[in-house]
Amino acid sequence: MIDIFQSIFLGIIQGASEFLPISSSGHLIIIPEIFGWREAGLYFDVSLHFGTLLAVVAYFWRDWMEIISLAFGGKKNESKKIGYTNSTLWILAIATIPGVLAGFFLESFVETIFRNQLLVAFNLFFWGGVLFYADKKFSKKREFSSIGFVDGILIGLSQMLAVIPGTSRSGITITAGLMRGLGRVGAARFSFLMMAPIVFGASFLKFGDFISNFNVPMLLGVIFSAISGIVAINLLLKFVERISYQVFFWYRAILAFVIVFFYFF
Repeated sequence: MIDIFQSIFLGIIQGASEFLPISSSGHLIIIPEIFGWREAGLYFDVSLHFGTLLAVVAYFWRDWMEIISLAFGGKKNESKKIGYTNSTLWILAIATIPGVLAGFFLESFVETIFRNQLLVAFNLFFWGGVLFYADKKFSKKREFSSIGFVDGILIGLSQMLAVIPGTSRSGITITAGLMRGLGRVGAARFSFLMMAPIVFGASFLKFGDFISNFNVPMLLGVIFSAISGIVAINLLLKFVERISYQVFFWYRAILAFVIVFFYFF
């Protein structure tokens, strides 16, 4: 069992890296290796993801209320300029399906073969480069209201790659959103909204194991994951509105180099 300090530290890292396009799973694999910590295990990882679910629900609960209301014939809140439509809920639902299937059929690979440091380093660098390119070449100003079912399917398919550590769920789905012509904030918002149902499903399936392995360090990990997640969402949406995603490529590239260095030396 990991100690309280490690739980809090990993919770903060999970919350920040889940929403920033830098790969939370990659960080949770690499950080214990760098510091010589005992690996927390999959159940602890799931508990931290539950913390990020709390973060995204807490941050977007008003949005979800409007999205659900519109889907069942409610009136649009004209004071908001985000552009949710009566199709948004169903688009998000369809976008979630590929990620659910990937998680279900590839779970054994996620727990074994995919948890490889060099694979993490490669994905950090490669998919960070794709994000850099998409941000520079494809980012446009399509309104959120223009997101259709084709967008949802394509962005959802990209999420299948997120089961491989180092790819980054938010990173790959934001990249796909940018390639579909969405603006930087719109791509991030759609990515974050997509996260809620898939993480809820994963948490629900592992709930029994989570309860049977529950302890104080896990609770603290959940709490700090949620807090840092809320902060990360807020900071990212404001940051990319003014600057870009390209800085995250440089972070990923440096981290990939550090991983390779530690692996060989």
